[in-house]
Amino acid sequence: MKVLVAEDDIASGKFMEKLLSKYGEVVVTRDGIAAVDEFVKAINEDAKFDLICMDIMMPKIDGYKALASIRDAERKLGLPRDSRCKVIMISALDEGFDSSYASDDYEEYLCKPIDILQFDSVVRKLGLI
Repeated sequence: MKVLVAEDDIASGKFMEKLLSKYGEVVVTRDGIAAVDEFVKAINEDAKFDLICMDIMMPKIDGYKALASIRDAERKLGLPRDSRCKVIMISALDEGFDSSYASDDYEEYLCKPIDILQFDSVVRKLGLI
């Protein structure tokens, strides 16, 4: 499995990288623009990501806008809905998450701090492991 982690907090990014490295290759970016760039680069190299863990509050562009750009890129490439990348939205603000911003463009939402058992359960539910 190939995973993109978009997380501006260094400690959280390292935690996610360590957690996800048991599943496969992990690429960590520190802002929304870098996440979109990495996603497009991977598609162009025919090495698409299987999972994106997208922090919502990030510099440059937030997770909502980054996700919209990623989904737009998938649509432009003609990727069918069932073969697009799975996305887990992540935020420290449980009460501040507004699912209407991302509509149905993500599969799951998790609140920080990440519960390892819950995260593992979500990844299994998504059929990635």
